[in-house]
Amino acid sequence: MHDKTLTELAAGLQAGEFSSRELCQAALERIEHLDGELNSFITVTAEQALANADAADRAREAGDAGPLAGLPLALKDIFCTQGVRTSCGSKMLDDFVSPYDATVVEKLRQAGTINLGKTNMDEFAMGSSNENSFYGPVKNPWDLSAVPGGSSGGSAAAVAAGLVPAALGTDTGGSIRQPAAFCGITGLKPTYGRVSRYGMVAYASSLDQGGPMARTAADCALLLETIAGHDVRDSTSVARVVPDYSAELDTSLAGLKIGLPKEYFGDGLDPEVETAVREAIKVYESLGAKVCEVSLPHTHLAIPAYYVIAPAEASSNLSRYDGVRFGHRCEDPTDLEDLYKRTRAEGFGEEVKRRILIGTHTLSEGFFDAYYLKAQQVRRLIRQDFLDAFDEVDVLMGPTAPTPAFDLGAQKDPVSMYLQDIYTIAVNLAGIPGISVPAGFAGKRPVGLQVLAPHFAEAQLLGVAHQFQQATDWHLKRPAFGKEMA
Repeated sequence: MHDKTLTELAAGLQAGEFSSRELCQAALERIEHLDGELNSFITVTAEQALANADAADRAREAGDAGPLAGLPLALKDIFCTQGVRTSCGSKMLDDFVSPYDATVVEKLRQAGTINLGKTNMDEFAMGSSNENSFYGPVKNPWDLSAVPGGSSGGSAAAVAAGLVPAALGTDTGGSIRQPAAFCGITGLKPTYGRVSRYGMVAYASSLDQGGPMARTAADCALLLETIAGHDVRDSTSVARVVPDYSAELDTSLAGLKIGLPKEYFGDGLDPEVETAVREAIKVYESLGAKVCEVSLPHTHLAIPAYYVIAPAEASSNLSRYDGVRFGHRCEDPTDLEDLYKRTRAEGFGEEVKRRILIGTHTLSEGFFDAYYLKAQQVRRLIRQDFLDAFDEVDVLMGPTAPTPAFDLGAQKDPVSMYLQDIYTIAVNLAGIPGISVPAGFAGKRPVGLQVLAPHFAEAQLLGVAHQFQQATDWHLKRPAFGKEMA
């Protein structure tokens, strides 16, 4: 069952081929036997999951089960879950048990899904490799010497290894799409405001967005229908009708206009990644799409703008972790200043400290206008680049990341690590949706094709991705890891 997609498992449950308890028990056994090597989970909620699976089976027998009822999944450990630890991959929140559910968690629970646990992540979602976790790095199931990407690397690795059929991640600068590419799965970052951020621990509030990670675009459509929608508890949530994404997956691609940003095919792009992406685009041409070159002229400014805006917002958001109300607290502080200093020094990891310092400096008197305000002006230019491009084409395509997954410990320089997000960061700055789909391999490591669309065009985005997966089999490839438990 571990090789099946979420959609296939839903059909199997509906047909009575297996029960939700049997499905969840099988997944929990794989986690128990395999995750010691992967390290993709921080917390596993086996007892709670099996109790909820039994409830889902009873609901199905009574005829009260929806399409997602009884299906197991996992949550990135940045979503608050009532009665379950929510750590954000940090020592600071190692003992924090949330008193409430995030909106997306609440919606998934109401739909009858079964949460098997919380997945590992870069601390407070700050990283591109999942090596910044207090709980240790996650390994890529395609090659255990490689990173899975970050910050949602635990979710990506768990899906790729068949521990769960789907998981939720968050994307602030590519943290759903890049690990999806590295692990050979499908990952969707919705339009900013499409999915509620209530109960999703904040990194950079104007950039963060939750979204689904699964085998296929069809699976992501099924999940997005459930988690999307307006939430009065989130002031950035958009009051807009949620389409039936699954019903629009089979729209023809004839006449679709695809733009290839020339800035995405220049220096720094691995030749094997480029070859795989261009071969994928040929598939679209064979399906009736038209391809042309476009320009996003301010792409080179995306990383510097992001690493001013995101750390500034992080500096503000993380100021709440002071040892007073919740989270880690240093022992025997001598006074309030000592409490603050030692609590934060002990509780935060190196990358989080680095970004807090950058953000605090950026927001300080004398630097706000020179850095933060200027970065916001650049952000506007980047957004306009996308709007102009979408006046000419329907979607944009290119590589998700400039290289395949790199080796654990290979990126020792923070700046070189930041460059891994060159093709994804601008999407968050502009607030548009993007998806990464499996599109081949560079050596033995997966390559992702990134597809971008205008604001709130997730239906088109998912349809474009689905049609590619109907014509190719890259999404059906499975790593050798864990095959002994097939």
